[in-house]
Amino acid sequence: MKRRNLIRATALALAMGMTGGAAFAQDAEAEKVTIGVSIPSATHGFMGGLNWHAQDTIARLADVYPNIEFVLATAGDAAKQVNDIEDMMATRDIDGLVVLPFESEPLTAPVAAVAEAGKFVTVVDRGLSQPGIEDLYVAGDNTAFGRVAGEYFRDNLEAGSKIVVLRGIPTTLDNERVDAFQAALEGSDIEILDMQHGNWNRDDAFTVMQDYLSKYPEINAVWAADDDMALGVLEAISAAGREEEMWVVGGAGMKEIIQRIRDKDPQLPANVTYPPAQISAAIEMTALNFVSRAPMAGRYIIGSQLITPENAEQFYYPDSPF
Repeated sequence: MKRRNLIRATALALAMGMTGGAAFAQDAEAEKVTIGVSIPSATHGFMGGLNWHAQDTIARLADVYPNIEFVLATAGDAAKQVNDIEDMMATRDIDGLVVLPFESEPLTAPVAAVAEAGKFVTVVDRGLSQPGIEDLYVAGDNTAFGRVAGEYFRDNLEAGSKIVVLRGIPTTLDNERVDAFQAALEGSDIEILDMQHGNWNRDDAFTVMQDYLSKYPEINAVWAADDDMALGVLEAISAAGREEEMWVVGGAGMKEIIQRIRDKDPQLPANVTYPPAQISAAIEMTALNFVSRAPMAGRYIIGSQLITPENAEQFYYPDSPF
């Protein structure tokens, strides 16, 4: 079963189990609810996938919960996202908000105002700069993301192997991943030659990898830590004619990467999940807050899993843009 269906089935079963079928149906029809969903625009692969999962989930839940209206807004910058949320409050009188902040600091006060107005708030992935504002927090496990990748390198490289690392945008999130990756390598005698920021961007990663290839005559593997960056890395390796020397591990489960893993591409032996489908869990759990008696407040952290040729099929979403 695909993960998004598993999330849906688990959530619906929880709601039905907590309320009973007849009471659940009556409650679902009794109260009209408006939920705002505010997310960044599809500026790169991961966000493209997240946008797709948000739209797919909203369309699906519209059939399940006819009493819930969803208002989806996407923003290319923090200022636009602030305006979107203020508009949802002023003109749509939303009852709940699901928000993935474009940036933490500028979104903190506007989201706090939504919470102070008594609305149910779900924050996704990038936390706010002030803790405790949201009712529900849904995110991937960034520490596990780095640890799982580091364990794969430790278990699949010989002692004395040399690797390079591409970091994301300088953030707390990136620090958590890199710290966990390094901790997993402790005692392995694997040497990290260099770590530079590729900013979760394919072009930046291409430039960084070109620099690595010019500086280091021996590289056994690359932790790209992101699938957009992995594609840039692979382009640079191909341009240098060094495909046979090293393999690459990205992260987040881009369908192009997963397909190549499924096909046993030696350059892409594995990947680590950080699912854009986390937005589906956030929207579904927010909806359940209004149609069931199931407790939805708290933190819901989605663990990272290692993707290999043996299990790649279950992580492949052919209809997703990511």
